[in-house]
Amino acid sequence: MAPTDRFVSENTFYVRYAETDAMGITHHSTYIIYFEEARSHYSRVLGASYADFERSGYWLTVGEVHARYMVPTRYAQLIAARCWLEDLRSRTVTFGYEIADAETGQVCVSGYSKHVCIDHSGHVSHVPAEWAAAMKSGLPGSEK
Repeated sequence: MAPTDRFVSENTFYVRYAETDAMGITHHSTYIIYFEEARSHYSRVLGASYADFERSGYWLTVGEVHARYMVPTRYAQLIAARCWLEDLRSRTVTFGYEIADAETGQVCVSGYSKHVCIDHSGHVSHVPAEWAAAMKSGLPGSEK
């Protein structure tokens, strides 16, 4: 379940036909794309667009992704993609996710991703202070 002690962003969208498999359910690989959309939405809501992060000279490389599949989603189903900050260290960021049925609230997939900050030369780098501050605003004790 999404935490209740911190900011959780949520955006909704419909499962597209191209995202389903021969069984008519959302292909398992698509949820990683949904996680990415949830993560991008989270940073935009906190005023720290990931596109701006990249333009400033950094990337967050994916070091690990975990997904737990509980209930399938299907074409044209309205889903909610939720994201929150699990952990922020000097060089790494961990996000948590839920993909849920937007109408019933039933969680279909949960997971997390761990990222390492690198500069555009490919060297491990500190997470830029301004972006880190925006991300931390979603943690317990913040104003969000």
